[in-house]
Parts: sequence; structure tokens; C-alpha cells
Amino acid sequence: MLITLEGIDGSGKSTLVERLRATLADLDPVITREPGATWVGDAVRRAVKERADPVTEALLFAADHAAHLDRVVRPALEAGRLVISDRYTDSRYAYQSVTLEGTIPSPLSWLEALHAGWTLRPDRTFLLILPVEEAMRRIGDHENREHFESPEILARVQSRYLDLASADPTRFVIIDALKEKEEIHAFVESAIRRLAEWSRTSRRS
Repeated sequence: MLITLEGIDGSGKSTLVERLRATLADLDPVITREPGATWVGDAVRRAVKERADPVTEALLFAADHAAHLDRVVRPALEAGRLVISDRYTDSRYAYQSVTLEGTIPSPLSWLEALHAGWTLRPDRTFLLILPVEEAMRRIGDHENREHFESPEILARVQSRYLDLASADPTRFVIIDALKEKEEIHAFVESAIRRLAEWSRTSRRS
């Protein structure tokens, strides 16, 4: 089973993942992330840091996803493992569809076509939604901000996330990221445990 966690920068995703790593240890999940689970992630981070053109950046993110699937996700799923990924395809569809605007026509359609036929659809996606003002407060004002980390871009990215959730409501679970971290963690952990149990039961029947 493939579980993904999504949300704009500052939404609390990475903190949630680390909490789940500890409290779901008995399920022996594969905890992973995009970008960065493979060597391609180094090229992605360099492109982001050096502010590469949007097409180069998008293609590198897609390459990282391909390597992630090949080296981490598919082998784990084939072995019957639970996989939890901090960011996945929806990050690309949300972020790169914004940064590609004005560079190519219909960025989201282009990105979806780029992934068609080889990516894997998550079984469940938990989407953390947060007011952009609060996200910016959490990110803080520092000179090493990525070019994504501006209120204008994050507002548009979050809007894209909500559009994706609206188009696939059976997969997405929307979470108010203003709630207490403990409450969010308890809810997501419980939901993942139910999904994992359902998956085990399905395989046995």
C-alpha cells in the first residue's frame, strides 16, 4: 500500500512523517520522500538552488520520481511493504504546474502526460491545508528561501492541490494543518493503521 503526504511548504508534513516513523514502527513501513530518496535528488536540489529554467526543473523532478519508483517504491510494494512518501506526484502537479505557467501551454496536462503509463497512483493521500500567511510565518524570513517559498506562489500551489483533491475525492483526505500536531498525528496514524489492516485482509482473501 502506498500512502503519500502532501501540502505546501510550512504545512507540517515533514514533522508528521517523523512522528509516523516512530509510532508506526510496528508495521515496518518504508518511509521515503521526493525528491531525495535517490541520487537524482541531488540534481533536483541543485536545480532548485540555482533556479534552473522551469522545464529543466520539472524534468529533473520527473527523473527523480522515476528513480524513486524503480529503486524504492516498486520493490517495497512488491514485497508487500507499507510505503509512506513525503511528497509524490501531486507535488509536481501542484508546484510545477504553477512554475511552468507562461513557459508551456497547459502545464498540468503536460505534466500528467509526462507521467502517464509508468507512475503509480497512491492508495491514499493526506493533504495538509494551511493559510499561506501561517505557512510563511513558519518558514520564516531567511536568505536561503527557495523560489517556491513566496506567498504568491504558495497560494497558487495550494489552490492547485485543492483542485487535484476535488478531481480525486476518493483518494485525498484533506486535513486542517492549523489543528494541534498531536491531533493531526493521531488522526493520520489511525487512518493508516485501518488502511494497512484492510490491505492485509484483502491479500489473505
